Amino acid sequence: MTRHEETEARDAAGTRGAGETSGTVEASGTVEASGAAGVPDAVRALLGRSHRLGADPRNTNYAGGNTSAKGTATDPVTGDGIDLMWVKGSGGDLGTLKADGLAALRLDRLRALTGVYPGVEREDEMVAAFDHCLYGKGGAAPSIDTAMHALVDAAHVDHLHPDSGIALACAADGEKLTAECFGDQVVWVPWRRPGFQLGLDIAAIKEANPQAIGCVLGGHGITAWGATSEECEANSLHIIRTAEAFLAERGRPEPFGPVRQGYAPLAEAERRERAAALAPHIRALASTDRPQVGHFNDCDAVLDFISRADHPRLAALGTSCPDHFLRTKVRPLVLDLPPSAPLDEAVTRLRELHAAYREEYRAYYQRHADAGSPAMRGADPAIVLVPGVGMFSYGKDKQTARVAGEFYVNAINVMRGAEAVSSYAPIEEREKFRIEYWELEEAKLRRMPGPKPLATRVALVTGAGSGIGKAIAHRLAAEGACVVVADLNARAAAAVAEELGGSDKAVAVTVDVTSEEQIAAAFREALLAFGGVDLVVNNAGISVSKPLLETTAKDWDLQHDIMARGSFLVSREAARVMIAQGLGGDIVYIASKNAVFAGPNNIAYSATKADQAHQVRLLAAELGEHGIRVNGVNPDGVVRGSGIFAAGWGAQRAAVYGVEEDELGEFYAQRTLLKREVLPEHVANAVFALTGGDLTHTTGLHVPVDAGVAAAFLR
Repeated sequence: MTRHEETEARDAAGTRGAGETSGTVEASGTVEASGAAGVPDAVRALLGRSHRLGADPRNTNYAGGNTSAKGTATDPVTGDGIDLMWVKGSGGDLGTLKADGLAALRLDRLRALTGVYPGVEREDEMVAAFDHCLYGKGGAAPSIDTAMHALVDAAHVDHLHPDSGIALACAADGEKLTAECFGDQVVWVPWRRPGFQLGLDIAAIKEANPQAIGCVLGGHGITAWGATSEECEANSLHIIRTAEAFLAERGRPEPFGPVRQGYAPLAEAERRERAAALAPHIRALASTDRPQVGHFNDCDAVLDFISRADHPRLAALGTSCPDHFLRTKVRPLVLDLPPSAPLDEAVTRLRELHAAYREEYRAYYQRHADAGSPAMRGADPAIVLVPGVGMFSYGKDKQTARVAGEFYVNAINVMRGAEAVSSYAPIEEREKFRIEYWELEEAKLRRMPGPKPLATRVALVTGAGSGIGKAIAHRLAAEGACVVVADLNARAAAAVAEELGGSDKAVAVTVDVTSEEQIAAAFREALLAFGGVDLVVNNAGISVSKPLLETTAKDWDLQHDIMARGSFLVSREAARVMIAQGLGGDIVYIASKNAVFAGPNNIAYSATKADQAHQVRLLAAELGEHGIRVNGVNPDGVVRGSGIFAAGWGAQRAAVYGVEEDELGEFYAQRTLLKREVLPEHVANAVFALTGGDLTHTTGLHVPVDAGVAAAFLR
């Protein structure tokens, strides 16, 4: 679900504007229910304003900017009125902000901090001081921008990162352009790193310019204020839309220069084919220091930028707004070949450019790091631009990768605006380093929860629309994997992908595993969605339960086409991707107890399972040199939730054993040593055990999940 969809869903669910009901604040600083919405007027107005501003990407980027409101509450200890400020906390997103994402602070104590401020060289110490200003439990952690909101003498303050505002902020003559655009209504503030001193600067400028409704922060963004929430929002939008109109009216038509010969975008089908072919190779480079999930973006803004003559110069200048390069790194890696270059030539050149990028990044770090700087976090690019094809972005999970790409689109828009009316002049490199390796940012990273066992891994599960495959998809996603839900039933696959959390967690692909073309297409979708594939589960199957003399050649061929041939085709495509990535990988076959000890009257099914079991042994031996582990799981009698059993196999097997179909699961359980029924989640547990990181030196293994069928014991 996109941020806009989340906002629409929230609005449909009953989010209301300001002023409909009142509320009080508990001593803890959390919101106490009072009236239909259960929040104070000031907070309700603040949330509504934040949602509206945050829902439009023209106003600010994801998780960028912050809003605040000042108001009075009754102190439950003294019964007196107390002045408070609510401000978006660290790391939150305006478009999806909730009351618990606000920091609640005492305004008198915040403003008293000016008396103990030790100066700009020690301003980072003030962040810890904010904790002493919290009201009760205080809500979310206060952000670095808290001082800006507290010290500015206005009841409502917005700090935003609109592309139009940053374009003026990053233009070489931004101060002059700001005056031309707004007159004295909006004031220029020279670049200063976010912090307490910037709050003091803006407060002083507002006091000196009582006619002003806001300011443009050099190299950064905008800040607006108002006496009411409505006025503040209107002032923010006025600054943003006025800047947009100014850039459109004053700007030259081709700010990035003419289209470079041979660099025009490929047609969509050819473009996506090329992107999928490049994806595993680029992901390998981006994952040199640590594994990454990828995202592909070929929107018009990206394709136009990388087709233009000036894109190499502008990309090399890097991004400017602190929110941008914290996500995108100081600059992207740009392939300097046209889209007509042969694939192997492009891959070779990307490797050369990547080696140079890493050396340049290390030099950048060494130029600016001092004894107190955090250790270098990694020298791989977060953004890779491929002319004619699009942009690949990377992060610790899909959302991080996608948002990094969105931020670079913001950066492209900023460069376009600045170049249209002036020239793009981002903040200097040392200032970028000071923010990228800011100890406060490092502390934020340390506070984040540790990764789940399958974080950064991309799994493709066949037959994942129901039964065992669905259970496997759920378990892998719960353990941090991105999941490609592959199934012949498109509706079932889509439903499972939605259950897993939508496109940042899972995508659905429709695939007949007997078709080489459909399998290749499914892997292409996986590559475009997540950048690669690390874990494949061969689960798709059917079952024909007949004695030998009733088994037709058609039965035999169908059974083998889907499970033996299908598993081979899927594993072959998986191996191609995994070898290109160079990150190792896992292939897991959901075989069967019948591969070792077959029940009666199912020769086609059991022979196919034996084929799959032997594929495990053969592929484990062949792919080991690439770090690819191949293992199998041998379940028995998974009745409940099974698509195969529900499709007639259950009735057939019940007839063979002379029991009622609804008693088949218990029948299977009673013939085991443990007397337990095997469920889909038990098979999923085995898949996770094989792939979750503890069995790193295990390959060629078959794990029984049959509650103990002695005749099926392996060696």
